[in-house]
Amino acid sequence: MMISRRQFNLRSMALALGSLQNVHSRGAKVKVLVVDGINNHDWQTATAGISKILTDTGLFSVEVSTTPPRGAQPEAWDSWHPQFSRFDVVINNFNGGESADGIQWPDRVEESLATYVQDGGGLVVYHAANNAFLPWSAYNDMIGLGWRKNTFGRGIRISDDDDVIYIPAGTGLEPGHPPRLDFQIHVRETGHPITRNIPRVWMHPSEQLTHGQHGPAEGLTILTYAHSPVSQANEPMDWVRSYGKGRVYTTMLGHTWAGEPSPNLDCVGFQTLFARGVEWAATGRVTITIPADFPGPEKVSLKPLNL
Repeated sequence: MMISRRQFNLRSMALALGSLQNVHSRGAKVKVLVVDGINNHDWQTATAGISKILTDTGLFSVEVSTTPPRGAQPEAWDSWHPQFSRFDVVINNFNGGESADGIQWPDRVEESLATYVQDGGGLVVYHAANNAFLPWSAYNDMIGLGWRKNTFGRGIRISDDDDVIYIPAGTGLEPGHPPRLDFQIHVRETGHPITRNIPRVWMHPSEQLTHGQHGPAEGLTILTYAHSPVSQANEPMDWVRSYGKGRVYTTMLGHTWAGEPSPNLDCVGFQTLFARGVEWAATGRVTITIPADFPGPEKVSLKPLNL
């Protein structure tokens, strides 16, 4: 099934601009909580990288809540109490596994996050975090697409004319990705605050290009996509949705792996896109401008984080 390209919803924008979480009107920094602790990726490098990207803008203050480690006893989880309501936006950098027996957060923490977003909090789902929490229905609704088998729900690809094409449940490729590679990011939604004024095509280095994501796929605005050499289709890379009064931004970019360099985190394009996505999730608007050294369609542009 195909639908026409979606234009940004002006009513949603007006509601967002009127949000009580418009921290800029108070002259305060955007308060960010990063949740990490378990992941199949190098979550320490990822947390350090995204924290530096955000703090370097001067707009954000960042705190980190690290879960108990894999194999921790129940009492360790009983003492973990992230206070989501203290923050304007939560970044999930946690992946306990995409299977039904993957590591879950305690029910009280999951319920707390879902309520926080429903009540107007921002959520950013970072790279492999969309693999997590298969049994958590609300999380699947919030992310829209995840590292799920094709029987779990619909998939999405983007036509060369920027139309959203839904892939029926039970069909299409299972989730996967080729080795790291350089590829072009295509901006599909030019009217959204996150991607407004970002060049339509830009080169991104040494990244995973995921394919075959599945889920409810409801209420999503696909911001960017990239052409996969595996699926031979345009695969969603960044998307947003509303969840209750809150805003959710998911990015498939930001791969980190132990023992490997991560020049993708040094990419000026990624740094700009990610910071703008976090600001939007927190406040409903974007004030971060596009830097002069933003990458072009054939050449990467790096600003080393020196992690």
